[in-house]
Amino acid sequence: MSATPATIRINVDVTNPGQFFACCGLLELASRLSTEAHGWFDGGHFNISGRPSLAALIADITTAKLTQTDVEDTTASPILIEKPFSLRLDWWKSGDRTASDLKVWAGTMESYRIARAMQNTMKAPEFASENLLNCGMVAYDADAPEKKVEPFYFDSRRGPNAHSRDVGFSPNDLGLTTIASPAVELLCLVGLQRVRPVSAGQPRLFDYYVWSQPLPTSLVPVAAAGLLGSTATQGYRFESWFRTGQRKHKAFLTAKPIPNHHE
Repeated sequence: MSATPATIRINVDVTNPGQFFACCGLLELASRLSTEAHGWFDGGHFNISGRPSLAALIADITTAKLTQTDVEDTTASPILIEKPFSLRLDWWKSGDRTASDLKVWAGTMESYRIARAMQNTMKAPEFASENLLNCGMVAYDADAPEKKVEPFYFDSRRGPNAHSRDVGFSPNDLGLTTIASPAVELLCLVGLQRVRPVSAGQPRLFDYYVWSQPLPTSLVPVAAAGLLGSTATQGYRFESWFRTGQRKHKAFLTAKPIPNHHE
């Protein structure tokens, strides 16, 4: 266990890749408010040292203006998270295979609309707590509160329930709306801007590693790739899985431990 005191401590299931990269996203945003922010995993928790507090960070996240930078591209426009973060999200526009495989939304799903819906839902007081990544709610359109918005499908608790062959009917085809984990969805979108999983050598199959020592955001990509030696405590492998028969929409599935990581 690190001797560094944690200002923020949240519950995390590291076998859920959405939650893992959401932790990376939370650290990314915290580091843009304070150079003292360092993050690390400790059992079933993710910790951030320094400033700000979780309540203050969530308040800034949920009030920061989101801007769709390409008004002609409603489905995949880059998104600017404005002050106090000034962070441009555009990793899915890089054109490489990894970005394509990690981009779980497709078709008529609108990245900006989904991000704003998740952000708006996170204004509920439940999100400023250690259960941030486990708060489940139906998300509504920030501009049309009567309209429900489905998430990106980064949260691996959703993936196995998305395909008709697994649940006996097609939630997508029936237009069903289900409970989302807004913090996982939005913060994972943020986390993947800097931190990417490593290809496991097969299409849509990826590895990532947790670390146990406090690290700044600049070192997190290397740690998450398992390249910082003793800081890596365990590796995990997951699939970005086709969740519809059209093989366009994807979802992150639960990760499995990579055996013999320390050998």
